[in-house]
Amino acid sequence: MSRVNQHFRLAARPRGMVRREDFEFVEEPAPEPADGQALVEIEYVSLDPAMRGWMNDVRSYVPPVGIGEVMRAGAAGRVVASRTPDLTEGDHVTGMLGVQRYALTDGAGVTKVDTGLAGLPTFL
Repeated sequence: MSRVNQHFRLAARPRGMVRREDFEFVEEPAPEPADGQALVEIEYVSLDPAMRGWMNDVRSYVPPVGIGEVMRAGAAGRVVASRTPDLTEGDHVTGMLGVQRYALTDGAGVTKVDTGLAGLPTFL
């Protein structure tokens, strides 16, 4: 299946308020998972105040988002392809997957969630 990934990359360090010009919107083929990876289709992205700080090139509790990198963000979605025994197609997960439609993961920092207990956005 041919999937298109849409994502926002940091294009410039914002000065003051964040502007549209600080980001680049990119569309490209979604990656295929390699051995030990899974592909997550992101359904929800958490927009948090911390994201503004991550755009600054200063020392912090996490490295800054690099120019040209997908904007960091917590996200929730569904595994659509997997080549790892830890995640199977149909699993719902949350993690720092970024502002994008599809994300590859090796499972590190990703948590499986049970959408039978609550809707997927609840886990963000």
